[in-house]
Amino acid sequence: MSLREDPGVYSDKDAHLPRVLTVKDFLALGVGTIVSTTIFTLPGVVAADHAGPAVAISCLLAAVVAGLVAFAYAEMAAAMPFAGSAYSWINVVFGEVFGWIAGWALLAEYFIAVAFVASGLSANFRGLLTSFGQTLPAALSNPFGTDGGIVDLVAVGVIVIVAVILSRGVHEAARVENVLVVLKVIAILAFIGIGLTRLDLKNFVPFIPKPQVAADGTAFGGWRGIYAGVSMIFLAYIGFDSIAANSAEAKDPERTMPRGIIGSLIIAVTLFMAVSLVLVGMFKYTNYHDVADPVGWALRHAGFTGAATVIEAVAVVGMFTALIGMMMAGSRLLYSFGRDGMLPKFLGKLTPSGLPNHALAVLSVIGVLIGAFFPFKFLAQLISAGTLIAFMFVALGIYKLRPREGKDIANPAFKMPWYPVMPALAFIGALIVFMGLDIQAKLYSGVWFVVGLVVYLAYGIRHSTLSRRE
Repeated sequence: MSLREDPGVYSDKDAHLPRVLTVKDFLALGVGTIVSTTIFTLPGVVAADHAGPAVAISCLLAAVVAGLVAFAYAEMAAAMPFAGSAYSWINVVFGEVFGWIAGWALLAEYFIAVAFVASGLSANFRGLLTSFGQTLPAALSNPFGTDGGIVDLVAVGVIVIVAVILSRGVHEAARVENVLVVLKVIAILAFIGIGLTRLDLKNFVPFIPKPQVAADGTAFGGWRGIYAGVSMIFLAYIGFDSIAANSAEAKDPERTMPRGIIGSLIIAVTLFMAVSLVLVGMFKYTNYHDVADPVGWALRHAGFTGAATVIEAVAVVGMFTALIGMMMAGSRLLYSFGRDGMLPKFLGKLTPSGLPNHALAVLSVIGVLIGAFFPFKFLAQLISAGTLIAFMFVALGIYKLRPREGKDIANPAFKMPWYPVMPALAFIGALIVFMGLDIQAKLYSGVWFVVGLVVYLAYGIRHSTLSRRE
């Protein structure tokens, strides 16, 4: 279980993946995944439920933690541009069992995130239809057993469409991603520009509301409210792992990976803080309580009904970018498990054109099934926990990586600054955010790890190519 994979083996195994992605592609992938459903919903929810106008501080603090981890990700991806991101890296620096734990944690994120984003897109699409006086039957709009639902037909449809696009190659997917990201960013900038004309500075006072405990026992106001907001907002920033998962398909990964990871995070936090400040400046934060579409709500109530409809329409289309990013990354992670024999080997098979379409098909089917049986709010609780655990492994992994750089691992042009202090700060930051998660999220992540341990002991440890080779 303590065996470590030779990085040269991964380089050989991933050599058949075509290296076609550029910095522009990774920026679009990162921004498209991070700036997704959440930017149109979370700032209003966090302002109303936890932080008030200080939601902007929650956005900034979450981005600081994500940024610390992103530096570690950038060095890892530059030194080891392998498919599977944290799973493959940890396998090399800590060993197979720790790689499995990190990979299994990320696998939960991608399975759930595919269903979560598809369900969110479906909900926003149905909301857009209502503005035109159209509705879908409840049986075809909700997960099985929820509000009379049998299947969320829109969610199923978008997963299938994205799977078909990705099955044709990452270059084709990147072209679609680049166009949709530009549209989505234009829509966000349009909202910011329009909203600035309707700001009322009185809505920012007090900027940090007095601390109190809400009826459901959660913290509101003060620094506890800001902290609760950080744990919710952090959900938005975990998307940069989707960049690293595709590093085996990057042109000149030493240059493209750090620029893609860190650049997309800088763009994302700028947009998140701007949207948050405009929202609470247009209307007092209490107005956004139980509002599922705060951006559209604010525009409509400010008298910009046409702009609200157009921006919501672009937002729905733009959510495809998050789904493309999540499904690209998730399929590469599943491929990595199959490549190493940790899960059935057919997952590690590539098509003649070098695409992991078997893994993509399995990810799509599981995403459809999860989305069919679990409601949107339930899925939202589960995404961050596993990813934060993987983030902690990557941060600590820098201490194992540095002594090997320039020896059996490439010496990358990009290195995490302020070593050895910054990796420790990244680990502590991720741990603090994890501790602020909902108790249910921690409980369900614990159950997922028990399942992962059973799978590893029953299958992975006996079929691992590393163990068999040794």
